[in-house]
Amino acid sequence: MSISWKGVMPAVTTKFTDDDQLDLIMFEKNIRAQLNAGVHGIVLGGTLGEASTLLEEEKRILTRTTVEIVQGKVPVMMNIAEQSTKGAIAAAQKAEEDGAQGLMMLPPMRYKAGDKETVAYFKAVANNTSLPIMVYNNPVDYKIEVTLHMFEELLQCDNIQAVKESTRDISNVTRIKNYFKDRLKIMTGVDTLALESLLMGADGWIAGLVCAFPRETVAIYELQKMGRIQEALQIYRWFLPLLELDINPKLVQNIKLAEVATGLGTENVRAPRLPLSGKERKHVLSVIEEGLKTQPQLPDYQNL
Repeated sequence: MSISWKGVMPAVTTKFTDDDQLDLIMFEKNIRAQLNAGVHGIVLGGTLGEASTLLEEEKRILTRTTVEIVQGKVPVMMNIAEQSTKGAIAAAQKAEEDGAQGLMMLPPMRYKAGDKETVAYFKAVANNTSLPIMVYNNPVDYKIEVTLHMFEELLQCDNIQAVKESTRDISNVTRIKNYFKDRLKIMTGVDTLALESLLMGADGWIAGLVCAFPRETVAIYELQKMGRIQEALQIYRWFLPLLELDINPKLVQNIKLAEVATGLGTENVRAPRLPLSGKERKHVLSVIEEGLKTQPQLPDYQNL
């Protein structure tokens, strides 16, 4: 399956049972809700998926399970976040063996690689897999920026095709479009800049709160695509307080609480994360409760 790099692609949470095993029953329920809402792809093992706490075999189980659930309806992508080039190549090849149709790739973890090292890292993985790759550019959280000149080098690899644009600089969408035209597809990766990025020319949205609110997320994308901006904006304004739960160090706990409220998940996280408590928990629950009380009526966005 080739990847069009457009539309809404959830960075899904990983579901755990009370005894800290993969909860594949709840995981499937959530994936099916995403498919029913009309998402355009599934991204596994990202920050929201608690990738750093997952065992290698658990990642492989999630990939194989998701491929089985989606039955080719949308592409399945696995995130690659490794400390060594050797480890990243191995992870990419395992994802390919398990049926993933694409990769999302972070720069090297822990070690703050220089520009030349970062380019060499991405190219080494690209040259050792046939899967299409989306580079995750998030210098705010991961301290390495992939610049336009670096992308110029990376695009020498035919399977490096897209960027998850998370620099928080909205003008970067225009900058990329001016420099690369359609050679580099743009998937916005910041929920609170999503509609703005789409209107500036981003091709799609790697989303977080979609895990709990899939229909509202896809509706925003489809409405803006059809030029029904005011309708998209109305939903987006309602959504913003919830979307702000994603730009927070406790985004996993926040979004899992939202999934509980919409019946699409549980609160279980993997240590060292712990469920929210005290004032922090009360605040997040109040945001979710207000969102549910004022939930907008959606148009028939899947048949525009």
